[in-house]
Amino acid sequence: MNFSLIFTPMKIQSPTFVASASSVTQCPKSDLPEYAFIGRSNVGKSSLINMLTGRKKLAKISSTPGKTRLINHFNIDGKWLLADLPGYGYAKVSKKQRDSFAVMIEQYATVRENLVCFLVLIDSRIPPQQIDLDFIEWLGDSKLPFVLVYTKIDKVSQKEKSQTITQMHKELSEYWDEMPLMLETSAIKGTGREEILNFIEKTNSKMSQ
Repeated sequence: MNFSLIFTPMKIQSPTFVASASSVTQCPKSDLPEYAFIGRSNVGKSSLINMLTGRKKLAKISSTPGKTRLINHFNIDGKWLLADLPGYGYAKVSKKQRDSFAVMIEQYATVRENLVCFLVLIDSRIPPQQIDLDFIEWLGDSKLPFVLVYTKIDKVSQKEKSQTITQMHKELSEYWDEMPLMLETSAIKGTGREEILNFIEKTNSKMSQ
């Protein structure tokens, strides 16, 4: 569905950093709708957040995968919260650290009352990874709303992108009757910005009715 045909593009004027938290109990209390961005390490999460908000340095970008180890919250014009969650699956992080991240994410997902939806980032350059599929399945089993966001589509050809998405459809169809919403993005070209922001605006509008 093309959300840009339903809503005019959301205009973000003053996104602000709120706080970093090493545990769910430290997350800022709020009744604003919250959208959590998550994905494998080096999937391009910080770049995407900066592109969406129109602020080049709002989310810190690191050349070292797995560096984000906190839950970072951003207030978007006083209308909704964006939660930047730690990347998962980085091999050079110790098993103890990976386990602690997994526990933190699980606690966040099940305890955070104002959480509306996960935006699960998928690298369009590579085939579906088992760790992504496992996380998506866990979200489904936990009845947690989510959409899939393909990143870095400017780095692949149309054929390669189609192959990746088709393969993901095939993998998910084994245990999903209905496919989740899938959006394509490029932090460099700004692709997908309107679609993501309009999805959030539409969801917020439904909640306020």
